[in-house]
Amino acid sequence: MVLMTETDQLHEMVGGRLARSGQRYTDGRRDLVDALADQDGPLSMAAILERVPGMPQSSAYRHLTVLASCGVVHRIAGADDVGFFELTDELSGRHHHHVLCGECGSVGDIESSDDLEDALARAARITASRTGYAIDAHRIDLVGTCPDCLSSGAAPVRAG
Repeated sequence: MVLMTETDQLHEMVGGRLARSGQRYTDGRRDLVDALADQDGPLSMAAILERVPGMPQSSAYRHLTVLASCGVVHRIAGADDVGFFELTDELSGRHHHHVLCGECGSVGDIESSDDLEDALARAARITASRTGYAIDAHRIDLVGTCPDCLSSGAAPVRAG
């Protein structure tokens, strides 16, 4: 009997999502999934290309677009709409949100509390009843100023 590793299970799930969308799970897409699975937070394109040497940036963007459309990858818009990428919560096995620095554009993960998730569930129910939408999920990106920028004298970003 051969036991599947977590990586094998991830690739099987990704392959299934791509197949259901009529897409192939190519070596390039597999390399990107491996790069994103082996990280502690969202990755910029530059960081992805460091982890997948030899892949042209244009190919990486094309693959990431397909992976996003199939529910494999989530794109987070950083400062100046610079993209950061990560596996979806379902595939990574952890639901979380993001904090973005309005000065340097860095993006980090933040774990959510039960209180926040309960409040978001209530807000989703209210929004669904008011709009007629069926709310499936939520994402929160909090914008502020990171500790590095604060220590270098940047003024904190003020919530509006």
